Amino acid sequence: MSHPPGTLALDIVVPVYNEQATLDQSIRQLHAYLSAQIEQTWRITVADNASTDATASIADALAVRLPHVHAVHLAQKGRGRALKHVWGSSPAEVLVYLDEDLSTDLAALPPLVAPLLSGHSDLAIGTRLGRSARVTRGGKREFISRSYNLLLRRTMAVSFSDAQCGFKAIRRDVADRLLPLVEDDAWFFDTELLILAERAGLRIHEIPVDWVDDPQSSVDIVSTAREDLKGMLRVGTNIARGRIPLESVYAELGRRPFDPPRPPSFFGQVVRFGIVGLLSTAAYAVLYLALQSVLTAQVANFTALLLTTLANTWANRRFTFGVRGPAGAMRHQFQGLIVFGIAWLMTSGSLAVLHLAMPQAGARAELIVLTVANLAATLVRFLLLRLWVFRSRRAGPADPARLSALPDQHDLPGSTELRQEVNGS
Repeated sequence: MSHPPGTLALDIVVPVYNEQATLDQSIRQLHAYLSAQIEQTWRITVADNASTDATASIADALAVRLPHVHAVHLAQKGRGRALKHVWGSSPAEVLVYLDEDLSTDLAALPPLVAPLLSGHSDLAIGTRLGRSARVTRGGKREFISRSYNLLLRRTMAVSFSDAQCGFKAIRRDVADRLLPLVEDDAWFFDTELLILAERAGLRIHEIPVDWVDDPQSSVDIVSTAREDLKGMLRVGTNIARGRIPLESVYAELGRRPFDPPRPPSFFGQVVRFGIVGLLSTAAYAVLYLALQSVLTAQVANFTALLLTTLANTWANRRFTFGVRGPAGAMRHQFQGLIVFGIAWLMTSGSLAVLHLAMPQAGARAELIVLTVANLAATLVRFLLLRLWVFRSRRAGPADPARLSALPDQHDLPGSTELRQEVNGS
């Protein structure tokens, strides 16, 4: 695709934080590659994230010495914050970002941006998990990366393979539409952007890359993983509750039939059920401690259990099984209480049976029995919620009133499939 004179085709953004040891060499290497290999107009933007070392002054010096290098300084840390700032104000047609350590072979840059410059795709990402990708890194990081992306695909119902590779590009018009919807300002920014893009029907192009791990990387894997899990919980909940206007993004930019919010896969439901259970347990402990100072132990226990059970059912309804709207909410709460009663009877009953069979049973035996009973009760509770309380109800025979209320098949994305579903075809 040709570009009018004076327009900027590519803005390659390099977010940095305390990279004084390698910044000069990395930017000079990137600049040399772009000068020799890229025909389109380009610039490099070094986005300094509130560095506390000499990174800022090095970036300014590079901007003075090298043509087409620009330096931006932010007062707060955050890779996502830096990309939002630079991408949101850039005049370039295609916005790119690379990791400062240049772990990804720059030979992948032309195929990364080509489908965006041609208008064929909306976003492009490098993937280290493709069959033809060549990756050099330790087993620990490889395991974490593959586990994270597997969990992401299963729980968020997305298909892109590598969310966190520091090698991505996006068309400016798409960025203008999606960036205001992305809440994260740190490491989860990439993942959140891709989730929203795919769920809004945008086209994501993937290319396998050659990638060499930087052994000096300062990324805290544990804290990053924890924040990513929180981000997945937040985004999944917001999508399920319809808080993110994906339909309007589809109407403006979408390429395939819009995929409305849907329940996660079975694996995703198990993970979400576990997350809700952990949060409910923590909430019960806090409530019990607060109530036992003013109520008897039994009353405080019952009250805390009742309140957390109601909250647990609501959370599983929305988050785990993707049920939206007020229809059936009261019935679901009533059924949830029944399910809780069954689980409670299993645990208390197992303890009663133990004391009948072994009157002298000690605390260790009680703990073992209660642990087994709780595991069994948790399994039964999940199955009852999935198969009874929140089970999917298939459409019955075609309802003429419902059919007449449907818009014309050309009005909305996916309406043809909806009519086929209603007709049982």
